[in-house]
Amino acid sequence: MNTPRKLKGVIAILSLLLASGGAFAYDSAMAVAGSAATTVAIAPSALDESLELPSAAPGEVLRSLPPLKPIDLTLQADDLWQRIRHGFAMPDLVSDLVTDRQAYYLERPEYLIRMVERSRRYLHHIVEELERRGMPTELALLPMVESAFNPMALSSARASGLWQFIPSTGKNYNLSQNWWYDQRRDVVASTNAALDYLQTIYEMHGDWHLALASYNWGEGAVARAIERNRQAGLPTDYKSLSMPTETRYYVPKLQALKNIIAQPHLFGVSLPTIPNQPYFASVTKPAGIDLALAARLADTPLDEFRALNPAFNRPVMPGGGIQSINIPADRVDTFKRNLAGHDEPLSNWTTRRLQRGENLDSLAARLGVTGAKLREVNGIPAGWRVPVGHALLVPASAAARLPMTDADMPASRALASANGERVKVRYSKSGRTTIAKSAHKPRASRSHRAAATRIASRR
Repeated sequence: MNTPRKLKGVIAILSLLLASGGAFAYDSAMAVAGSAATTVAIAPSALDESLELPSAAPGEVLRSLPPLKPIDLTLQADDLWQRIRHGFAMPDLVSDLVTDRQAYYLERPEYLIRMVERSRRYLHHIVEELERRGMPTELALLPMVESAFNPMALSSARASGLWQFIPSTGKNYNLSQNWWYDQRRDVVASTNAALDYLQTIYEMHGDWHLALASYNWGEGAVARAIERNRQAGLPTDYKSLSMPTETRYYVPKLQALKNIIAQPHLFGVSLPTIPNQPYFASVTKPAGIDLALAARLADTPLDEFRALNPAFNRPVMPGGGIQSINIPADRVDTFKRNLAGHDEPLSNWTTRRLQRGENLDSLAARLGVTGAKLREVNGIPAGWRVPVGHALLVPASAAARLPMTDADMPASRALASANGERVKVRYSKSGRTTIAKSAHKPRASRSHRAAATRIASRR
């Protein structure tokens, strides 16, 4: 949907108010906004109230806007949004692209609110980490740009998680990726890695806008763009660089979200309240426990438990690798008490190697499950053949009735037995396979950060 020119003019005035604290020249504001003075309702279907500018002289339009209230930084905020506002420290970017992105978000209030609702699980942890490191809290909004706060988001460039790490950069920052789990989706580990990376590229450039461009495009690409401008005698700031469209819009998206969250009432937006308190706590993970059982012990719906622990690829969390899980903060004591009183096996899964004369579908039938379910659990594409000797994750109770070999073992021991990594098997439709250890590989260059981070699930 094309944004009306008058709406963009109103948004431009609001942007200047936010960037200048309300003290800017009338002539400057009207030069941006044009001479339009009208009544505008922004996304009335999903917002509590519309932003109305009375038909009046241009000077009256500016005077009719609500005054900007000073922020008392000495008060402990009860609302997490207010705490985030207190920590804003990046220079503001004022441009037509910021105005355009503000209009984009305001025309899609359902999308904006959906991002905010997803963020409530993770924001407090991110803000705590940012403050601990002395970093600007605008960065807590970056997952809105990257993944819309969807930890399962996967881009066409194979970037994954809240912070959208591509595989090579994830490995460079010690985010393990194997058959059992992908730490690019781990809330705590990926946040630490993302903030480490952002600190590194900020120290490289000394400028947050250039650091953000590097996060999206790659620090090497930004460094080359800066050098091209320097040799041509051109400015080397973010606005002056030649860059891909995705990166050109990247910082304006973050600035647009910052503007809306800084003064939502100016835009007619009612943000859902997020309490300024931890949403989850990390506890030691029992060795080899099913996700469903852990959720039940925490008295937490399985979907909610998965949202807090999105790194796990399988229905069981094995004995090695990730050593902690995230539990809703008000359920930690419940989880520990229920775990202490649980005297049955922690996992209903085991591994069984495919034996000669078997195929996946025949084994599934003997286990009492469908072939499609067994493929889903093991991450095997439909129509691809599985070689004899390949270890499959299967229901333990059903597998106990079948012949077993010394190589078969409970899932709780499977990951630890492979020194933290599972043997990878590349399937082929012909049945021919390549088998290789996915152990410690050479680290890839940090400059391989993907420029393409558009995610289908954002739409």
